[in-house]
Amino acid sequence: MTSIMIGYDTGVMSGASIYIQRDLKINDVQLEILVGTINLYSLFGSALAGKTSDWIGRKYTILLAAAIFFVGAILMGFAVNYGLLMFGRFVAGIGVGYALTIAPVYTSELAPTAARGFLTSFPEIFINFGVLLGYLSNWGFSKLSLKLGWRVML
Repeated sequence: MTSIMIGYDTGVMSGASIYIQRDLKINDVQLEILVGTINLYSLFGSALAGKTSDWIGRKYTILLAAAIFFVGAILMGFAVNYGLLMFGRFVAGIGVGYALTIAPVYTSELAPTAARGFLTSFPEIFINFGVLLGYLSNWGFSKLSLKLGWRVML
């Protein structure tokens, strides 16, 4: 699920960015920063993930990552200006960093030795599935009004 979540965020921004730019009247540089910074923001989550997982455990760290990402998505969906949208993107990025770091560790710790390689390759497959879901979301919600469509996508 964490990989789907990450892939979805990547895929959905490809379509939502068009509507975000129109609605919030941001320029191309602001849009590029908005889309590209999630990788930078995820570094913060990645840096915190190891200590957090030692403190509360792998499973609860994954739940924390999902909760942080969810809060980021809600913040982005309700953003009324570029600053709030960037803040929501920052929060979502922290969740992405947590998830990208801990989910593969958790999988490898639980997987039997014979299946470990097979199971740890699933994140790559599910990231692509998440991108596909993001594209489907773009297509499905593009029919909504300008103010609502991109918010529902996110």
